[in-house]
Amino acid sequence: QVQLVESGGGLVQAGGSLRLSCAASGRTFSSYAMGWFRQGPGKEREFVAVIRWSGSTYYGDSVKGRFTISRDNAKKTVYLQMNSLRPEDTAVYYCAADPNNRGSYYSSGYRYWGQGTQVTVSS
Repeated sequence: QVQLVESGGGLVQAGGSLRLSCAASGRTFSSYAMGWFRQGPGKEREFVAVIRWSGSTYYGDSVKGRFTISRDNAKKTVYLQMNSLRPEDTAVYYCAADPNNRGSYYSSGYRYWGQGTQVTVSS
């Protein structure tokens, strides 16, 4: 079993920045693809970013150029640096792990999930 614990969410003004962290425990982390998803009020879960075992990354269109995903395998932690935040970025952000390292665009491709952390961007 893999446990994922997120932190770093909060309230921020539009144009500001936040860095989310997701700490993993149990089993192997380094070989997993790690993704971030978000779900705003009344919206479906949306793909944000993924980083694969190789270190390759992919971003959703709505965040590309503003968000950066990274990982520290020694710390078993994945990060999401969020810059130039907009009110529409307001959502619960979830980290997810894919032991098969596919790093899918779809949430169904991930086996393990964190509890979510709230990000609120005010105008």
